[in-house]
Amino acid sequence: MNRTIGIIGAGGWGIALARLLADKGEQLTLWCHGADSYEELARKRESSAYLGGIILPPAVKFTRTLAEAVAEKFLVICAVPSHAMREVMTPAAPHVAAQARIISAAKGLEEESLKTMGEVLSDIFGASRKSSHGFLSGPTFAIEVARGLPAAVTVAADSEEIAAEVQKTLSTQNFRVYTSRDVVGVQMGGVVKNVIAIAAGISDGLGLGQNARAALITRGLAEMTRLAVLMGAEPLTLAGLPGLGDLILTCAGDLSRNRKVGLDIARGRSLRESIAGAKTVAEGIRNTRSVYLLARRLGVEMPIVEQMFYVLYEGKNAEAAVRDLLHRSLKAEIPQN
Repeated sequence: MNRTIGIIGAGGWGIALARLLADKGEQLTLWCHGADSYEELARKRESSAYLGGIILPPAVKFTRTLAEAVAEKFLVICAVPSHAMREVMTPAAPHVAAQARIISAAKGLEEESLKTMGEVLSDIFGASRKSSHGFLSGPTFAIEVARGLPAAVTVAADSEEIAAEVQKTLSTQNFRVYTSRDVVGVQMGGVVKNVIAIAAGISDGLGLGQNARAALITRGLAEMTRLAVLMGAEPLTLAGLPGLGDLILTCAGDLSRNRKVGLDIARGRSLRESIAGAKTVAEGIRNTRSVYLLARRLGVEMPIVEQMFYVLYEGKNAEAAVRDLLHRSLKAEIPQN
C-alpha cells in the first residue's frame, strides 16, 4: 500500500485539506463529483466556485473515478456533505485497502436514518473496521485553512493509535490537531452548532444585540451537550474545539453560511430565496430537521432547535420564534440532580 492519501469531495473543505497536505509534501488524489469542477481543477488547479484563488500544487492529482481516488491509499478522507456520505462511500468501499484509515470530515446526520457518520461508515465497511475510522471536527473556515492561517481541530477515533497517526499526518505549523477518544461528542458538536448558528444569524439580523447572541451561544451549547451526552459523549468534549469552539466560530464568523441563512430570514427573505443559486447549501438547513427529529426520538429538550425547525420547515415568523423562546417557563440554568 502506497503512502498516498485519497480525498473524496472537491468542495471547499476537500480542497483546503488537499492544499494543506500537499504543501506538507504528501502525495494525494482528489475526487471530484461534477464534470465542470473536475475540468476547471484539471486545467487551472483551482476551483473558482468553492475556493477561488487557491492553487493546488502538482502533488495533487484529480479524478472522477472513486476507485482511483481510494485504491492503495493509506488514508482516505471523506469530505463530502453528510447527506451524500452513504451514496458516495458505498461504491468506493470495495476499492479501499483493508489497512486504510478512513476519516470523516463531514458534519451532519444521515437524513432518513438520523445516524451519525460513524454509524454510516460502520454500515458500509462493517463493524470489524470501526477501529480504523476517525472523525475530524473543529472551528475552521476552509478558506482560512487553505491560506495557511492558524487553526486547531480535533480528530477522534476509538483507537488511540489511529488518532495519533492521523494527528501526525494532518498537523502542520499552523494547523494544530488534538486527539480524542470521544467519537460521538466530536461528531455531534459539529452537527448541532450549525442549527444554533442559524438562530444566531436571525438574532443578529433582527438587531437583538450582542447580549442575545451570547445567550444563544451559551444555551445552544447546553442543548448540544444534553443531546450528545445522552448519546454517549463526554460533557467536556462539547466544551472544547468540536463543541464550543466550532459553535462560536459558526455563530459569529462573517464567513459562516449558516449564520448568513439566519440573517437572510430575519431580513424577510424566504429560505428558498436565501439558498437560490448557492453552490454549497448551508449544512444547518438539513441539520435542523435531523437534530429536531433525533431530539424528539430521544426525548431531549432542545427549544432553540425546535424553534429553528418551525421557522425553516413550517414557516413560522422569526420574531415569533424569538418571543416564544423568551417566554418559556422560568427554571434553573443548571438543573441539580
